[in-house]
Amino acid sequence: MTRGLLFILALLFSLQSFASYILIPMDAESQDEHLKAYGIAYWTLERQIKAKWLLNYRGGSFLLPDSEDIRKECTIRGVSFEVISDSETNRILEEISSPSQNMEAVVLEKAPKIAVYSPKGNQPWDDAVTMVLTYAEIPYEVVYDEEVLSDQLLLYDWLHLHHEDFTGQYGKFYRAYRAAPWYIENKRNAEALATKLGYDKVSEAKRDVSLKIRDYVIGGGFMFAMCSATDSFDIALAAEGIDICETMFDGDPSELGYQSKIDYNKTFAFKDFILERSPMVYEFSSIDMTTKRQIRKETDYFTLMDYSAKWDPIPCMLVQNHTALVKGFMGQTTSFKREEVKSNVLVMGENRTNGEARYIHGIRGKGFFTFYGGHDPEDYQHRVGDAKTELALHPNSPGYRLILNNVLFPAAKKKKQKT
Repeated sequence: MTRGLLFILALLFSLQSFASYILIPMDAESQDEHLKAYGIAYWTLERQIKAKWLLNYRGGSFLLPDSEDIRKECTIRGVSFEVISDSETNRILEEISSPSQNMEAVVLEKAPKIAVYSPKGNQPWDDAVTMVLTYAEIPYEVVYDEEVLSDQLLLYDWLHLHHEDFTGQYGKFYRAYRAAPWYIENKRNAEALATKLGYDKVSEAKRDVSLKIRDYVIGGGFMFAMCSATDSFDIALAAEGIDICETMFDGDPSELGYQSKIDYNKTFAFKDFILERSPMVYEFSSIDMTTKRQIRKETDYFTLMDYSAKWDPIPCMLVQNHTALVKGFMGQTTSFKREEVKSNVLVMGENRTNGEARYIHGIRGKGFFTFYGGHDPEDYQHRVGDAKTELALHPNSPGYRLILNNVLFPAAKKKKQKT
């Protein structure tokens, strides 16, 4: 063999093994910045570069085309990455595609446009989702009643519902905070906005906002809600056309016998719940388990369900994590009574001690919704006025990863779903 031919073969071999992909591992051992890693995936999609989400492979890793820009961005953000060759990439993808492996490679096609339904004066740290989007450097826009009622949700792929009360009862804070300046101001602002929009009552404005959000999901939107925005949204749908608010909330008494008029067929996730009538009780209904649960903080964890990556890729995407056991955390709506979750709704995370549902998902029309109980995954019992969570201290938070799974979910190439 001539020296020239040896040189050509060596060159071909080196080109074949040249690194051409970036693997962002998401297992517990290899990733320093799990939350910012989602930001890298989103940043890549923004540049019209497709990526792969490797379900159940090393904690739900991301596979990106190699480029100096992506390497630099990972380094700037502190995200751990591995540069791998074509041959190593093919080996990983072959392993994932094997019928014997509960793994799948899902193509991420485009960066979803994100909206957060929130009062305009709120700061990013008032809500876990806006906080983690800011930390991960994923852009979002704030919308509220005016934008929703004027059909601007059609501009967005993904909607998060801030910790809102869609029933018009101002978060049921009346007993503890009715004399607090912030409560009085929030109530005044809500009434002024409702009047501006042509409504006599805040509850009527919130009802129509809820119906617009419902239609957004039915038409193919992706909706994610936490804490009180979960059950209060469903209650608003079920109580359409029924006055469930007492005098201190809307100026007149509630409708007689309103419980018997509730229509559970209109809800997304919950059934057979009993509304809390008293304005002095900080609770909306029997859906929430906050006052019923007898769990100590030290033992408060919930377990993520295991799904087939090849046959059930949607729930599998939503539970990707580097651990199946996630720390519990409380909120006005901490968790959901299992018996009051509809049978066609997936319970993706549950506390097995008392059977409560923490993290649920369903399909409505052409769209999807996910409800996540609790206020802040890294603040066990967040109270009004508490300091914000510093996510730099929790860069590998499993609870926050569940939020970011939902953010990337609309980017995935999915099969058509039945209505």
